[in-house]
Amino acid sequence: MATVQVSETALSANDAALTTEMTYAEAIRDALKLEMRRDERIFLLGEDIGIYGGAFAVTRGLFEEFGAERVRDTPISEAAIAGAAIGAALTGMRPVAEIQFSDFMALTMDQLVNQAAKIRYMFGGKAKVPLVMRTPLGSGTGAAAQHSQSLEAWFAHVPGLKVVMPSSPADAKGLLIAAIRDDNPVVFFEHKLLYRVKAAVPTGSYVTPLSQSAVKRAGQDVTVVAFSIMVPRALAAAQRLADEGIDVEVIDPRTLRPLDDTPILESVKKTGKVVIVHEAVGSGGFGGEIAARITESDAFHYLDAPVRRLVGAEVPIPFNPNLERAAVPQEDDIVTAVRRLVREGR
Repeated sequence: MATVQVSETALSANDAALTTEMTYAEAIRDALKLEMRRDERIFLLGEDIGIYGGAFAVTRGLFEEFGAERVRDTPISEAAIAGAAIGAALTGMRPVAEIQFSDFMALTMDQLVNQAAKIRYMFGGKAKVPLVMRTPLGSGTGAAAQHSQSLEAWFAHVPGLKVVMPSSPADAKGLLIAAIRDDNPVVFFEHKLLYRVKAAVPTGSYVTPLSQSAVKRAGQDVTVVAFSIMVPRALAAAQRLADEGIDVEVIDPRTLRPLDDTPILESVKKTGKVVIVHEAVGSGGFGGEIAARITESDAFHYLDAPVRRLVGAEVPIPFNPNLERAAVPQEDDIVTAVRRLVREGR
């Protein structure tokens, strides 16, 4: 797989002419708008996505442009949303369904896991399910235990599903366009705290290929593998650690399934030390899969210290804001984990 080197420095004057500042939410909306203009088979469905514009205002304005036929408000039934979307995909449409909180994806599991993920394989490629399930995940908004989980590992476990977790506005736009054009069901996780993050995004339509990890920051001393909200936290931690003489490389898989592990393994060979960071709890978390790939490859022989995971606490997400922050890794926790690993490796 090709590795993407992503510069975090300011854009040049030439690059700036081809980009515009957008929030993460605006970048997703732009991707939806461009694809819906391109292909009339694409339509949206979900709870309150029409006139209201969605629980997080991501679909705001799309109802006015595309109308009720292509921006469909649904009953409050995630099972109905999933069933309608899968059926539409099977008959030649390209639905993009929104599940208001990723926790509610539990109500779609039978249809998504036992039907959508299996159909193309079971029919020898004669049927396909070009479906995207968009859904916000994660903590940090005070939404408590039933609206704040990170359940990406559930879906990454299922052959036939693709799982995407963009960490920046530019990645969100390019990966969503790629997901919409893919002929397989894609679960597209958007972290709630990223919706207001603003950054430069290429104008017009572009595709960021699924299964192409990005080196978000090059470094020599320690590898940090992070995805979703943990990427900006890891980058901030890396900047602080640089002031202490610790050079951190940050790698963002972006797509958990299929996973492009080549740049992760190459980075570990270079640094000899790795910290895997994610918000979900450690038990059954995706960090364990990444750790296993490292230890089962020849990168294992380059390690100067054990693989470390920095993960969420084994508790439901609390409502109390201080406890909520304490339950998931923060920037300070990443700094501490990297410092400790550097001391162990010396």
